[in-house]
Amino acid sequence: MSRGTTAVSVQRAVAALAAGRLVVVVDDADREDEGDLVGAAELVTEAQMAFIVRHSTGIVCAPLPASRADDLRLGPMVAHNTDEHGTAFTVSVDLAGTGTGVSAGSRAATMRALADPSTAPERLRRPGHVFPLRARDGGVLVRAGHTEAAVDLLTAAGLSGAGVISEIVADDGSMRRGPDLRRFAAAHDLPLLAIADLVRHRRATERLVEPVATSTMPTAFGDFRAVAYRSVLDGTEHLALVMGDVASAASDRSGVLVRVHSECLTGDILGSLRCDCGAQLEQALRAVAAERCGVVVYLRGHEGRGIGLGHKIRAYALQERGLDTVDANIAQGLPVDSRSYGVGAQILADLGVRRLRLITNNPAKYGGLDGHGLVITDRIALPVNETAHNVRYLRTKRDRMGHDLPGVPRADAGTAVCAPAIAPEDHR
Repeated sequence: MSRGTTAVSVQRAVAALAAGRLVVVVDDADREDEGDLVGAAELVTEAQMAFIVRHSTGIVCAPLPASRADDLRLGPMVAHNTDEHGTAFTVSVDLAGTGTGVSAGSRAATMRALADPSTAPERLRRPGHVFPLRARDGGVLVRAGHTEAAVDLLTAAGLSGAGVISEIVADDGSMRRGPDLRRFAAAHDLPLLAIADLVRHRRATERLVEPVATSTMPTAFGDFRAVAYRSVLDGTEHLALVMGDVASAASDRSGVLVRVHSECLTGDILGSLRCDCGAQLEQALRAVAAERCGVVVYLRGHEGRGIGLGHKIRAYALQERGLDTVDANIAQGLPVDSRSYGVGAQILADLGVRRLRLITNNPAKYGGLDGHGLVITDRIALPVNETAHNVRYLRTKRDRMGHDLPGVPRADAGTAVCAPAIAPEDHR
């Protein structure tokens, strides 16, 4: 789709929402390949809510800007969110005085209350039949999900940013996908917009990061071009280490080799044996150097999976008392993983990378990078350096966080389950 066509598509959706109409928003085929009915919370009617319930799963959610969720004291639904795409459900709510809260009229009233700045937290019963969702600051440029798309579109429409969304199903209860969604939208005269088009539109008109400096960076692994970037949201500075003509390599069918690495001062700088971060960074740099072409993006602000250095050290202390890395975060009232990768996607796009082979053992990075106009052609597994100090950490990442860790045996097994794609003997 051309930039002009994309802009028209976004403008149609924004205009429809501003007029109080519903729209259909679809995500990428590689993500969920599903569509949501989306409307404005402050304008939703009982008839519209009935239509949404009739044509959806019946689980009706309310995407909210993070600041609005905070104002209403809407905490997370669970301490440990294991949703594959990181959908940030809060505790469910009903507006007080709406009976059971489940009827179309009651749910519409709850939605309007969520959007009304005069609504006090005490006016909401918890739990309820409406499911608020906390949107990431930065919108689809940070997380390419329906939650952020709804808030972005409604904000662009000059509304509060509070939305109504629900996943569209067919009459037999199966999810509508692809052409079926387009037929549904056409049959009901609803504008249809792909999240990828909203991402493209925002990327064409906005920036999350800006390059601030470039220099040669000789390293033990070879000479890289260091490009420093600064976030326009919070001023955090990030670094891309580039080798070779990555823009040309990215146009090749296989794509350019890329590692998006989360900052870890203790592992990357101090050589801590509690984690495998430093070894992963070194392996990625060696792999790029071996191909003489590729990018390592170093994202700052990700310390301790986003909780910060102080909380990370406290988590270590809790682990010494028997908790694992997941429960140590939960015990502090912190998310298990609050990282986002939209900034990394924008850095790669700025460098001309469109197609890539992603060096990672963490499937969540797929969800963090797809939907941003990037095509991930392959995943390159990293070898795992298991030690007496990090074995429990590695097994927790595998068993509780879904990481694919080649070479880490089960507690009752002494052999590796698969071989790494980057050989340890070549990249240590």
